[in-house]
Amino acid sequence: MRLNLHADGEAAIALVWDRCLYPQQWSQWAPQIRRVDCEAETLDLGVTGTVYGVVPNLGATFEVLEFDPSNHRWLWDVVAGPVKMRLEHSSVERIGGGSSTTLTADGPVGAVLTYAPVARISLESLVRPTKLT
Repeated sequence: MRLNLHADGEAAIALVWDRCLYPQQWSQWAPQIRRVDCEAETLDLGVTGTVYGVVPNLGATFEVLEFDPSNHRWLWDVVAGPVKMRLEHSSVERIGGGSSTTLTADGPVGAVLTYAPVARISLESLVRPTKLT
């Protein structure tokens, strides 16, 4: 199943991209993420790591498959047990200020539908201009 999610907000595109670029910041805007172990400080093509959620010591591995910083776009595979999802993130500057961000999730129906509500919350937080905690 392929599902597109979208959010608009007042955060500048540079701030949105910065929040995506540094995996250690993901937990600040994505409530499903508690921590990230990553082989690199910033995203780039081929970077791998593990994302940990609310269940301690149960992580999902990931690999960045496409990385286009000039267009604020990246694509990664995330694998948790037998479930694999492909997630494509892209953000653009809005005319008049702020930014828009899109997530395309592709994977098993149950996984995509379970992930969609929390992903929507994450996208809305990502484009929020205030400092995240």
